[in-house]
Amino acid sequence: MALCLTTALAHVGLVFLHVAPSNVVSQRFNSQVDAWIYPLFEQNWRLFAPDPDSVNRQISARTAHTAPDGSVQVSDWVDLTAVDTAEIKHNPLPSHTAQNMLRRSWTSYVELHGGDDLSRSDRAVMMQQYLRNIAADRMAERDGKPFENIQLRVITLPVPAQGRADDDDSRTAAAAKNADTRLLPWWKVTSDA
Repeated sequence: MALCLTTALAHVGLVFLHVAPSNVVSQRFNSQVDAWIYPLFEQNWRLFAPDPDSVNRQISARTAHTAPDGSVQVSDWVDLTAVDTAEIKHNPLPSHTAQNMLRRSWTSYVELHGGDDLSRSDRAVMMQQYLRNIAADRMAERDGKPFENIQLRVITLPVPAQGRADDDDSRTAAAAKNADTRLLPWWKVTSDA
């Protein structure tokens, strides 16, 4: 009971220091606060001023395994976004994980890495590892086959503008024409990932 109470009080204190205006205490313990808050307890004001996505993203992954004979076996692409969408569709109480984990990890990755996939801070390295671990966990759950490397592909499609119902096909075709595909480098997957 004492451990639960201590943990709850520490959590409330660290969250308070994270959302409070900058002060001497929050500046002094900034690294400890960030280590506790990110990526699981991040706070923002989007509940009050939402910024909806103006694009649809399809995040896919594939794995590579080196066979005993030295040949590299690469899996087919698996659409991780479609798996999340299937878990949400027709579910009256979809999980927060299925709705946001992959999407938020990708947007945080892009914010910290830009277009060149180079990590320039400890937070960028952490977000890369977080995104890699999400994809690796999902691929391991999918077929249980061993792999040492994983690669992600993100296809970004602009959300088509609203219009007449008979114009849906042309808007969808125009959005597909403007699709942007980003292929991330192969990442090594360690046994602790």
